[in-house]
Amino acid sequence: MHSFIPPERFFPYLTWTDIQDMPNKENVVIIQPVGAIEQHGPHLPLIVDAAISVGILGKALTKLDANIPAYSLPTLYYGKSNEHWHFPGTITLSSETLTATIMEVGESIYRAGFRKFVLMNSHGGQPQIMQMAARDLHVKYDDFLIFPLFTWRAPNITKELLTPKEAKLGMHAGDAETSIMLAILPEQVKLEKAVAEYPPEQQESTLISWEGQLPVSWTTRDISKSGVIGDATTATKEKGDRILESVSDGWVQVIQDIYVFKLPKSIL
Repeated sequence: MHSFIPPERFFPYLTWTDIQDMPNKENVVIIQPVGAIEQHGPHLPLIVDAAISVGILGKALTKLDANIPAYSLPTLYYGKSNEHWHFPGTITLSSETLTATIMEVGESIYRAGFRKFVLMNSHGGQPQIMQMAARDLHVKYDDFLIFPLFTWRAPNITKELLTPKEAKLGMHAGDAETSIMLAILPEQVKLEKAVAEYPPEQQESTLISWEGQLPVSWTTRDISKSGVIGDATTATKEKGDRILESVSDGWVQVIQDIYVFKLPKSIL
């Protein structure tokens, strides 16, 4: 049931008395991996984002100092994925349902006495929901620290392994995601079906972009026939192994920093 998570770090394997008697609960780091079940082109399974969360977190928790108390909750597999819903197999929650789920899980963690809660999100379509739910939880419980983090923003070398075009325009099911899936779940990757497809080029004079500082709202069908936004044909397991090691190293640092993090005393 614990998948890639070390069993001694898997929250549901604890008993209620384990949690009741746990020391220093205000600094224990509770991590909620968040993914999605959504299309990732013809070559990758629907589970990509969830697999990346739990694969990277499991690797990081294996490397983490045993003296730092950190536990993983079961992966939240469903996310807000309606940008992909024109492609069969995508399962999506509404933003309201996902927000309510995060809020209620967070409140349960707070009631148990924990005060540090990490949302480890690997799906690019929902960081804003993580951020808003985190803020609302902290407003409701001002001694509750919630960290709405995007998996790929921990320190890592991924972009160094990609072409400049892929680093700039690859957004979904491209080189990085395909490579890391070759490291995490290689038997589920159909590399012979991999394609390269980038979004249509914008006119040079416009400030508007598909992603970035001045984006337009889009669905995947608007900019990709295959469901891929990037170049999956250049992916390799060797690259994936390096990405997995690098991102998980970054997450070890993130968890260590959260463990010692203190909120400044209110100035009011």
